[in-house]
Amino acid sequence: MAIPSNREQVAAIDCSFVKKSGKTTWGIDSFYNGSAGKSEKGLEISVISVVDIDACQGYTLSVQQTAFTQRMPSKQVKTKSEALVSKRVQGYLEHLKKTRPYFSNAVKYLVADSFYSKKTVVDGVVALELQLVSKLRIDANLRYCYMGIQKPRGAHRKYDGKVYLNDLSRMEFIGEVDEDVYLYSQIVWHISLKRQIRIVYLVNTSNSDKVRVALLFSTDINISPESLYSYYKARFQIEFIFRDAKQFTGLCDCQSRQESSLDFHFNTSLCALNIAKLDQLPAQSEDDSEPLSFSMATYKRQALNHHLLERFISMLDLDLTWIKSHPNYASLLQYGSLTP
Repeated sequence: MAIPSNREQVAAIDCSFVKKSGKTTWGIDSFYNGSAGKSEKGLEISVISVVDIDACQGYTLSVQQTAFTQRMPSKQVKTKSEALVSKRVQGYLEHLKKTRPYFSNAVKYLVADSFYSKKTVVDGVVALELQLVSKLRIDANLRYCYMGIQKPRGAHRKYDGKVYLNDLSRMEFIGEVDEDVYLYSQIVWHISLKRQIRIVYLVNTSNSDKVRVALLFSTDINISPESLYSYYKARFQIEFIFRDAKQFTGLCDCQSRQESSLDFHFNTSLCALNIAKLDQLPAQSEDDSEPLSFSMATYKRQALNHHLLERFISMLDLDLTWIKSHPNYASLLQYGSLTP
């Protein structure tokens, strides 16, 4: 197992845009491209990964291409864009449902970005016996939960005023979780999600000219605010998976137009990244308390150096034993790598 069962771990889900031209490629459509900040024609993949919190490392568990989405009848939704998002969200939930049996028993939380903070997604995740950790808009419609004495007759009082984030007097101050990053928390009622949630409000004062804030939440109201914060930080490991796969394992290089070939290519690319990380585990096992230091650029350079040295030794008919036992052989393997 890449992640020991005693390690703290969470699941993460996100989508990535893959550039693709042509008219007959399976699944080609208009998808949001985060790099360009707008929707573009291409492909999209949905990836579910498992993140080792202690080692700060993520591993791809499942990848699925987003299918071409047929528009829903206009009578069912207000706009075409809402219809498109609704159908694709259902596809993401189906992907999660198929992958759920492969989660280890240690995985209790699913971490996602703000796109997934929708009632459909929240209800679907909770139905799969998972808790969602995600991000909300700063102007989210929230209410404080009424905790006072209820009247003997009539409907019980649910709310105790609207949550205004410019007034933190009713929030619980947790402390400074990082340098110049302060954390506040409270259990509130989300109007759109129609449920109680635990929110964490982050205030970053590192820049005195502009204070930055963020609002995180979890459907598990009993989660500690510190854990909620650390779980959402771990979500960014899936972004590193996209980066390494696109730069080093050819995620965007498939020229096929067929559904099966594209699926095989995406799975092979992300599987190669998993194997590279697993290959680095024995060297990191001496000190489990330290995060796993992994660089795909360094790993690829070392593999190329090893291949070239083996080729030179073979072609020149050199003595393999004398060369590999030389103290400079290890330094040659590191030649051109980013890290020692």
